[in-house]
Amino acid sequence: MRVRREDQGDWHPVCPVGALDVERGATALVHGQAIAIFRLPDDTVYALGNHDPFAKTSAIAKGIVGIRDGVPFVASPAHRHGFDLRTGRCLEDPHVSVPVYEVRVVDGLVQVGHRKVV
Repeated sequence: MRVRREDQGDWHPVCPVGALDVERGATALVHGQAIAIFRLPDDTVYALGNHDPFAKTSAIAKGIVGIRDGVPFVASPAHRHGFDLRTGRCLEDPHVSVPVYEVRVVDGLVQVGHRKVV
């Protein structure tokens, strides 16, 4: 499946949504940034910066995905801090966050846009 150049704009095609394991992270290089991409059971897809601000490593994609009090999150593998998949904010320390990116699925293809301002 090819995406026409004029339809892409600032959206970076990453992979078919079916290639993402449910509740498991994957990584991609998008707009020069390492991105962690997550697919939930309802096929909602989220994208966060892959850098863990506590462990100072690029490992967010290796974290455990879950839901806490209705909030979809990923727990960093090193220190288990939870990051809201919708906003990037740390659930334990609201002063800390990771970047969150626009995501859309078009004709079954995951596309990542620019960083959101949250």
